[in-house]
Amino acid sequence: MTALEGVDGASGKRGPKVIMGFDGSEPSVEALRWAARQADSTGSLLEVIMAWEWPASYGWSFSLPESYSPDDEAQSVLDVAAERLRGDHPRLKVQTTAIEGRPGPTLVAASHDADLLVVGSRGHGSFSGMLLGSVSQYCVAHAACPVVVYRDQKPHPD
Repeated sequence: MTALEGVDGASGKRGPKVIMGFDGSEPSVEALRWAARQADSTGSLLEVIMAWEWPASYGWSFSLPESYSPDDEAQSVLDVAAERLRGDHPRLKVQTTAIEGRPGPTLVAASHDADLLVVGSRGHGSFSGMLLGSVSQYCVAHAACPVVVYRDQKPHPD
């Protein structure tokens, strides 16, 4: 899907847009399902964004295959998630974006062109028992649109 599919061709104006920060974790998957229901019920474009960073080695050396591409890996995860969404919500307009960058600032930058930003309460980088992750805290404090921090209803071991 191209970015222009969220724009009304007759008026040139952008339609409603929901941004969802996705990292592939189970809380993120649950937040994505909520964001899809919200976007579908409001006729909004759903843009699912996965930001990635090169892992820091802190003096350790590790090798990756020359063919390894974190961008391709992230896009592959997004493609699978988007395909599932389209199966559950056939009318939903879904756009996926894999981008190199820190998740919080990347999502905040995207929020300037959105009506709603949805993030999970905690993802891959959280400590057990933490109620709100650093990315969700950053988004709540800095986003240019309303933010929903989706907290799944499953009990978490503490």
